[in-house]
Amino acid sequence: MLKKRIIVCLDVKDGRTTKGVKFQNNRDIGDPVQMAAEYYRQGVDELVFYDIMASARGRGPILDLIARVASQVFIPFCVGGGIGTVEDIRSTILAGAEKVSLNSQAVKNPSLITEGARIFGNQCIVLGMDAARDSAMPSGYRVYINGGRVKTDLDAREWALKAVELGAGEIVLNSIDADGTKAGYELTLTRMIAEAVTVPVIASGGGGTVQHMADVLTEGRADAALIATMVHSGEYTVGSIKRELSAAGIPVRL
Repeated sequence: MLKKRIIVCLDVKDGRTTKGVKFQNNRDIGDPVQMAAEYYRQGVDELVFYDIMASARGRGPILDLIARVASQVFIPFCVGGGIGTVEDIRSTILAGAEKVSLNSQAVKNPSLITEGARIFGNQCIVLGMDAARDSAMPSGYRVYINGGRVKTDLDAREWALKAVELGAGEIVLNSIDADGTKAGYELTLTRMIAEAVTVPVIASGGGGTVQHMADVLTEGRADAALIATMVHSGEYTVGSIKRELSAAGIPVRL
């Protein structure tokens, strides 16, 4: 049986790790380089680094900071935020990332997914998707961009299918409704996307307890669970989470 992955997310703003609730009221919680080193020491399977202001400010990735984080971790490392061209993808990978997450820029320019996958391989191209409940959409969920600030006309399920067709090798699916609430992942949304696509789906937004993670990895059909607040708060370590999941019968890398 394939092991389920535990992924820690560092949301970065102005060079510092930050955390908010539903993309609002972000507060500074530390240095991303030091935090990356600590989570690597704890045994995290992958690390995700999101520059949450890059697209909104119309700038590219902060390559020197990405390189400093990459120097601390020897596991898959995914970077998102402001990656709008093939050259941005190339420079981010050269700075030390194994994967790039395309979110707002993929919506604005879907051919970036195709070009990125053609040049660097599907495994390097991750679709980042921020979705929120909206009864006007066929699937019941609408896609948002620019850090959840701008609504699009895209239906979440249709966009996931389209992105995979274009070449995305993985999807990080973030529920805006659940983001930072620690009240549990959006199981309906996660299961719907996971059952629709043929690539791994990483659940994001709402993880507050190990039970929430167990639920999304089983009921939600996610291949991986992305966490932030749970470990940033010091309430859990990656190791303690993995031991609990393993005890519950969920296959993880111990």
